Amino acid sequence: MAAVHHLVIFYFLSLLLFLINPALSFPLCTDSRAPLTPKTPLAFCSNNESSCCNSTQDLNIQKQFESLNVSQPPCASLLKSILCSQCDPFSAELYTITTSPRQIPVLCNSTVSSDSSQSNQATNNFCGTVYDSCQNVSIKNSPFSPLLQNQAPPPANTTSKLSQIWPSRTDFCTNTGGSSTAGSVCFSGEKVSFNATKNTTENIPKGMCLERIGNDTYIDMVAHTDGSNRVFFANQKGQIWLATVPEMGSGGTLNIDESKPFLDITDEVHFDTSTGLMAIAIHPNFTKNGRFFASFNCDKSDRPGCGGRCACNSDINCDPSKLEEDNGAQPCQYQTVIAEYNTNPSVSAGEARRIFTMGLPYTGHHGGQILFGPDGYLYFMMGDGGGEADPQNFAQNKKSLLGKIMRFDIDNIPSQEEITRLALWGNYSIPKDNPFMEDNELLPEIWALGLRNPWRCSFDSERSSYFMCGDIGQNYFEEVDLITKHGNYGWRVYEGPGVFTPLQSPGGNTSANSINRIFPVMGYSHSDINKNEGSASITGGYFYRSRTDPCMYGSYLYGDLFATAMWAGIETPSDSGNFTSTKIPFTCASDSPLPCSTVPGSSVPALGYIFSFGQDNKKDVYLLTSSGVYRIVAPSRCNYECAIEKTTTGGPDQHPSSSPSMANMLKGSYTNLGSLLVSIFGLVYLVVY
Repeated sequence: MAAVHHLVIFYFLSLLLFLINPALSFPLCTDSRAPLTPKTPLAFCSNNESSCCNSTQDLNIQKQFESLNVSQPPCASLLKSILCSQCDPFSAELYTITTSPRQIPVLCNSTVSSDSSQSNQATNNFCGTVYDSCQNVSIKNSPFSPLLQNQAPPPANTTSKLSQIWPSRTDFCTNTGGSSTAGSVCFSGEKVSFNATKNTTENIPKGMCLERIGNDTYIDMVAHTDGSNRVFFANQKGQIWLATVPEMGSGGTLNIDESKPFLDITDEVHFDTSTGLMAIAIHPNFTKNGRFFASFNCDKSDRPGCGGRCACNSDINCDPSKLEEDNGAQPCQYQTVIAEYNTNPSVSAGEARRIFTMGLPYTGHHGGQILFGPDGYLYFMMGDGGGEADPQNFAQNKKSLLGKIMRFDIDNIPSQEEITRLALWGNYSIPKDNPFMEDNELLPEIWALGLRNPWRCSFDSERSSYFMCGDIGQNYFEEVDLITKHGNYGWRVYEGPGVFTPLQSPGGNTSANSINRIFPVMGYSHSDINKNEGSASITGGYFYRSRTDPCMYGSYLYGDLFATAMWAGIETPSDSGNFTSTKIPFTCASDSPLPCSTVPGSSVPALGYIFSFGQDNKKDVYLLTSSGVYRIVAPSRCNYECAIEKTTTGGPDQHPSSSPSMANMLKGSYTNLGSLLVSIFGLVYLVVY
């Protein structure tokens, strides 16, 4: 039974983002998908190990090349490489421009910048080579069209020479070229590669220093959009508070008045060991429109307004009457809900709008996180619905929303007629660039698929294409996935890097050869932290972007629910998408505003369970645990070495104005544990049953 129940809960980007923000770089295609290994080897272009092209696209590129009708071999060879750059794993970056999609990639035209991690192949003046070789060559339907100079496009089948459009090499390279920098790459005639020696290993954090600023247990935290120190905290019962985070070094605490929540929806939320409020989100324009969103579970047996369609339905050949009770609940008795509330001009606890409702076939694996992406759309993380090893194979079923990441437009609410016609699950529109536009087998809500139970996802605040999710494993492996449009992350064909074989599969199987699985970029085996079965469950975190700990800067932080281990993911080389995880020690500062207890027999702080990470407007990172709220502080406060700390902070580290006695430190925080047991047990149950 332990194998059945352990690890149950805690566990994009449109092309427009690339057109807006050029400072993005990791393996990604121009349609915001991750590169994959072609099922059929490409016959024309050579990107076969990892490519943004399939055989059809490869054939189209070949036809385009042949239509150029270039007779001179040197120029023809260069043109072929340029056209085939569409297949490069970094093509999204190569074809980035601030106004409109490029006809050709950014051609390297200068030496590599000192802060670039791109290979030294980019030191050659490739755009100069192209101009010298092709300037007097007649090219039919030339990709080097006047469009790059905002001129009217030439008529079809027009033959031209580069020298007719650009009279000099300088003019040509000014319009078509660019150099490799820390935030971009350029095309040198070869597949984009990076210097193996360029990395950030000198800044690997030596440890994580924490201070405890709150006693209570929360499941989610969201920063206010006004740029202030204010943040929202939510608990599993359905209560949300607006609090002011104390300034770093002030010695202050949260001082939340639990009796006066900002919003209380406990009447709507079904709070039990495996259900409750899962996440909150506020609209990007919250300061003006006051739109507040909550994701939670309700019970249709005691709240008539709760009910919605069952995720097990005839569209996916699933019959809920054939499913057994799960933890005393009937199939789809519990629902997962996203609801909107009005808080402007005053806060109302009544729903302003039901955004989404779906019945859950089992009581576990329902994820539930919601967050707004940099594109303004609402992302919704949904687990596979529960049951041991996803018995109905929901995560791979493209007509099921279970085991998926969804993407909604909640600013354009459709009519009821349109909702019915499109068979939507609530009041939202479908972004026009969702992957169903290219894959008509997908439900239109789906952004990515093949997840078991994503628990805590985040966008990098400095590189919006980095959308990271922790996904809880079944028996062996906890993973961190870099989420991309239409990405398939393998469950239940795979668990982590290995093939997974379910003991039973009433819902059918998916063959490993039938999917282009994207492997995790980081993760850990259960045996890495504990030999006991069911002793691991990932909690995804954030890229650390605060200057409080400069040696932590740029690392992706994540931890294990049971608070026995935390990791910093280091990307090497920078912007390559290749990560190495380093387990980092952590301790609590002796001058923490609230006393920290320690695990008996060690110096490790007794965090209890790490339910979520949080981030404020200053990019400082928080841990929401069963023993309270902790904040990452300057490493020197815990005597961790960071050579660049003082130069970055610009002066001596600030410390809280008062320090608790060592006796109080050792006494710890468990004096308040009795009042927290119910809510803590409920949260932990989500993971271990």
